[in-house]
Amino acid sequence: MRPPLSLPSPRLSRRALLLGALSAGCTPEKPPLQGGWVGTHPERGHRLRGELPKADGPIKKTGVLIVGAGIGGLACARALRQRGVDDFALLDLEDQAGGNSRSHTLNGLPCPLGAHYLPVPGEHAREVAELLHDLGVARQHLGRTVWDERHLCHSPQERLFFDGAWHEGLLPPADDAPATREQYRRFAALVAQAQRELGFAMPTRRAHWTPGHAALDAQTFAAWLDRAGLNDERLRWYLDYCCRDDFGANADGVSAWAGLHYFASRHGFHAPGDDTAEREPVLTWPQGNGWLSERIAQPLRDRLHVGRSVLRVTEGREGIEALAWNEAANAPERWSARAVVMATPLFIAARLLATPPDALRALRLSYAPWLTANVLLREPLLHRVGAPAAWDSVRYGTTALGYVDARHQSLDPTPQPPLLTAYFALPAAQRAALLSQPWQHWAKVVTDELAQTHPDLSAKVERMDLCRFGHAMSIPTPGLRSSAALAALNESTGRVVFVHSDLAGYSVFEEAYTAGIEAATRLNIDRKAQ
Repeated sequence: MRPPLSLPSPRLSRRALLLGALSAGCTPEKPPLQGGWVGTHPERGHRLRGELPKADGPIKKTGVLIVGAGIGGLACARALRQRGVDDFALLDLEDQAGGNSRSHTLNGLPCPLGAHYLPVPGEHAREVAELLHDLGVARQHLGRTVWDERHLCHSPQERLFFDGAWHEGLLPPADDAPATREQYRRFAALVAQAQRELGFAMPTRRAHWTPGHAALDAQTFAAWLDRAGLNDERLRWYLDYCCRDDFGANADGVSAWAGLHYFASRHGFHAPGDDTAEREPVLTWPQGNGWLSERIAQPLRDRLHVGRSVLRVTEGREGIEALAWNEAANAPERWSARAVVMATPLFIAARLLATPPDALRALRLSYAPWLTANVLLREPLLHRVGAPAAWDSVRYGTTALGYVDARHQSLDPTPQPPLLTAYFALPAAQRAALLSQPWQHWAKVVTDELAQTHPDLSAKVERMDLCRFGHAMSIPTPGLRSSAALAALNESTGRVVFVHSDLAGYSVFEEAYTAGIEAATRLNIDRKAQ
């Protein structure tokens, strides 16, 4: 039998009863989300759309003007200094060098704004290997390379949320699907065949280009997969994810050469059960590849001029003249140089040069917009069934690219909530919205996606800093890698030289860095004039 209903004491006032009733039905309001846009300034790049300002101040002189301080521009400057050329200047419109490999600090914690890892370089990436040795990431011991384990990605490395649970690795499990396992094995065999018969390299300039490569480049990866009968849903989702991760588009938007290059230029594709499979070792840091760009830029600080939006580059009889906008001073600047390195995306170089070469005008490039979000949590997330928390976490079926935990590499033993960096490669149709919608709109997009695997995340977010890249990476569309125009720009010599990962048709560190090192040797520099 229920106990008798307890009535309030007659000594309680009506006001106290009313307040008690109101408070019983109310919960504390959730504080508004803190955060905002960080890292990039789209309005600076949009200065190119307006009239050029008049500049009549003093001319700043330098031997070599490097326009763009991303990885390609930084690598070129580093190579020039190693050759004994010290008369150069780097200009970049952002306030921090590094391009897509820059970092951020949130609540005192380092985190990436863009690229967040670097695969251990293979035999063809000689310049990258030399850099890593110089930075102390690697050393030679008894004739072999030994990597500092502090910089190798700690375990557990990757996990996939599939069928209500976390699974180790990013390849969808196929224990319950014999047809899927068979297609995994067939694709692995085709990748191995392409490696053996055609040859692939990272960077791509180290691979001999053949009619077989051109045939792959002429078709989409999706069409090639269809003709090979590779139509399994899990395999196709995984390959779409890989293409978005490196190229910013699905398999139906990139060439078959690019789709195979993703695997064949590295460690291939290994089906489950392959005893020869080894997880590709990757290097990573709490601030992602910002760790690398910061160390490349540090010795160049006396030649680095950030917050300079270059508006026009003109080649004359006596040399190069450039017009830039000093963002801090809110005033124009004039520069003159004997040579210029155009280390910007190629579509920007075409706008900046007063007389762009025919090859640059002929190129038709497509770029993927990107959004990254660093999410600071008040407390740890609840554990879901399956594999434990890892460095990289992805949800099966999503078009997002998952998230990495910026604290994964931290050697601090003190328990701390994770700091998540979420990645989104967006369709070109969403570029306008990315640049016009307020940050709160995109914060909700991020929260809604992460809540699919972490329903408790929304209540635990303390701050979210978002970074937008309107033209983050060149998409290797069919025909791009084979184009004569791209080949001509890769071989540019003289007083105007081009440097950017765009020259490979897609955006990764190895391509940009190698292009920068090689460009330094192609510049027409009068050493005696220094």
